[in-house]
Amino acid sequence: MKAPPDSAFSGEGGVLQGGGDISLDDIFPPLPVGVPWGLERTENLLEELGNPEDDYPTLHVGGTNGKGSLAAVWAQILKEDGRKVGLYTSPHLCSFRERFQIDGKPIPADPLLETAAELREGIARLGLTFFEAATVLAFHLFSKVGIDVGLVEVGLGGRLDSTNVISPQLTAITNVALDHAEYLGYTLEEIAGEKAGIIKAGVPVITAERDAALREIFRQRALEVGAPFSAINPAEDIEELEVSPDGNSFRLDTETWGSMSLVSPLPGRHQAANATLAIRSLELLPEPLRPSGEAVRKGVAGVRWPGRLQIHEGPRGLWVFDVAHNVAGVRALATSLRRLSLPEPIILLVGIQGDKDWRSMLPPLFTMAREAVLTQPPTVPPERRWDPLEAAAAVKPRPNLHILPDFREGLDMARSVAGEGTVVVTGSHHTVGDAMNSLGILPYGRD
Repeated sequence: MKAPPDSAFSGEGGVLQGGGDISLDDIFPPLPVGVPWGLERTENLLEELGNPEDDYPTLHVGGTNGKGSLAAVWAQILKEDGRKVGLYTSPHLCSFRERFQIDGKPIPADPLLETAAELREGIARLGLTFFEAATVLAFHLFSKVGIDVGLVEVGLGGRLDSTNVISPQLTAITNVALDHAEYLGYTLEEIAGEKAGIIKAGVPVITAERDAALREIFRQRALEVGAPFSAINPAEDIEELEVSPDGNSFRLDTETWGSMSLVSPLPGRHQAANATLAIRSLELLPEPLRPSGEAVRKGVAGVRWPGRLQIHEGPRGLWVFDVAHNVAGVRALATSLRRLSLPEPIILLVGIQGDKDWRSMLPPLFTMAREAVLTQPPTVPPERRWDPLEAAAAVKPRPNLHILPDFREGLDMARSVAGEGTVVVTGSHHTVGDAMNSLGILPYGRD
């Protein structure tokens, strides 16, 4: 099995916020492409470094959608519990530093560059890919910084993902949907099998996958390796849910902390579900790591995860940024927007990568707007770009379309057409990140 191209993971905008004109070339040596996918290179370099990934307890999260949001909830809860938290996630929106967070803030440029310099020779000698190198960098960084707990998001799949070298205290799998089929398989069952590869002997695993056949794949894997298994249905657990542009409020009964009234700044039913899985999973941690109920409440209330149904009111009107990049993601976005009653008209700015199933993604997007602008995010690698003209001709029925491959022109057109209404920017991490860069919006403020 070939490894995905580096661009499948990178989302690179090229420049690190707050770090001057520092490109990814300043961090990594030239990296190979088209090499076999596996764990050996990552394991070998980590062993040379003394296995820094073992210096702190870790939690591992996989799944198609929602795994980054769940990890962000974990991070804020454990921070509120008084722990120094490292979060490794991908891809980023505007800055490569976003992938490596300490207590909710992207790592500063100086320690990132210093640590990367220590790894360059080993990365080049062992032939690590981009994502493998970033993963080793994360584990080494976190060890040097001295975190109390590391939260690790799977990059792609699970079984052969370079994050799968850790021995976590807990494993969570959010759900399974069609995405990255060329690497993971063209059926949900094949994809679930790859994601089940992060289930490890003796490590509790929990999932919110609702399809019984897919849940059974996870249960069987857990049985084979001897992992305690549990599955939840957040839709049944969540009570008194209220969704607004400001976020969600809901009630959740827990075994550990009793009945909890919770408020989250992340809007959308799917985000309430992500928070529920995060909380339920933390109940499975051993006592020394398990947070207090007060930390859970404060953590859910304080979580920040940019680009996920993020509503931004600026001098040029209302913007919504959402990184939905597969069919399940855009359906969740469409459902949420219908419930939020945002200022009309709603105008879409859409940029999707060419290797995504844009033919299936566009129809649910088109149901939520009377006009849409199809554009080309500039940071998408040339080999992964879509053709907006082809998309416009292929998908019907459709709203009034504006085809503007130039991203800045597309951004300006969407804002002009929306007037005092709402521009929804979506389709990929690139689209959201490039829009934020163009508008001068910093996902994490001036960190």
